Amino acid sequence: MHKVAKLLGINLLVFGLAACDGGTKDRTVTSGQTGQQVSLLGSRLMFTLPAGMADKSGELSNQANNVHMYADSTDRCAVLVIRADKAVDSLEMLAKRLEDTQRVRDANLQVITNKAIEVNGVPLRQLDSIITSAGEKAYSSILIGSLDNDMLTIQVTLPADNLQQAQSEAAGIISTLKLKK
Repeated sequence: MHKVAKLLGINLLVFGLAACDGGTKDRTVTSGQTGQQVSLLGSRLMFTLPAGMADKSGELSNQANNVHMYADSTDRCAVLVIRADKAVDSLEMLAKRLEDTQRVRDANLQVITNKAIEVNGVPLRQLDSIITSAGEKAYSSILIGSLDNDMLTIQVTLPADNLQQAQSEAAGIISTLKLKK
């Protein structure tokens, strides 16, 4: 868990998490044969996790209800969802700051893509990179966007041992993303 926490902690610094919503009513996880359907924010955010991943939000040292973490049994494959107050900066600026923060923490950061995408009419910024922590390389795909009055950060982190496989698995998770305004 410590390795994943280090890799995912980058986002916590960048967005300075805002106040909690005070309840857990915004989270639903349903198991299926191909994985788990996750529903957050009153079903405004949904995606499907690969089989073998489970909700580990309760294991985070920060028990804030605006942070949800899903990981496999090795804690090397993880999806982190962070909800914070909507930022005033553009998505492009937020992604640039995130990239700069990652570069400060990892001088060997390899940015694969930093591009604008759209999911269900909601504009997002996607930053894909290879990050190194404690000598281990991980593929990281981060989506940043606004949904109503919330700033969302969704990070998929996978081992970078096989980069093509990691990119494919991350793209598979991201392709199931559904956002409702």
